[in-house]
Amino acid sequence: MKKTLADFIYAIMAGMSISLGGTVFLALDNKVLGAIFFTVGLFTVCVNGFNLFTGKVGYVLENKPSYLMFLLNVWLGNLVGTWGTAMLIRMTRVGEAMSAKALGICETKLADSPLSIFVLAIFCNVLMYIAVEGYRSNGHEFGKYLGIFFGVTVFILSGFEHCVANMFYFSMAGVWDMHTFVWLIIMTLGNAVGGMLLPACRILREKLTC
Repeated sequence: MKKTLADFIYAIMAGMSISLGGTVFLALDNKVLGAIFFTVGLFTVCVNGFNLFTGKVGYVLENKPSYLMFLLNVWLGNLVGTWGTAMLIRMTRVGEAMSAKALGICETKLADSPLSIFVLAIFCNVLMYIAVEGYRSNGHEFGKYLGIFFGVTVFILSGFEHCVANMFYFSMAGVWDMHTFVWLIIMTLGNAVGGMLLPACRILREKLTC
């Protein structure tokens, strides 16, 4: 029980971290600069070992089935962290402008088709896995952070869908309803598939070469 609570708190912190990236993205009119500075979110998560769903889901194939409950706990914690951060920002002098900008972003996402959302979410988490695994396994200190930089900036500039970042944008825009929740679940499933894609290919290659 204590570990579950600790994991949940670390998931809340991860949601807050990604929200900081989303905040600076909304604050900047230049999309390239916004994408670059958004990396502060994943940087904070990786350095502090916080629990981010899109980072953790890539390791589901190498864990026991109970890992799925851990992922659900993380997803819920990420939702709490992003929603709470958005509510606090909405109470400040910058809240109105950021909410309006977030609304424009969310309207585009929510008007998209389920298939488009799903595919964009898959590609997002292919990049997220590259970023997180690069940080975990790259032996060169500079290479660790380069993976974070490229993984995050490329998925943002490509228009890919990150379920935790979207939790923040939906909360900032105040557009939560059943349609939004269903679209978020589709994004989450797409992220899960994308996160498992490269690990699955690696496992398959190892079996074929045995």
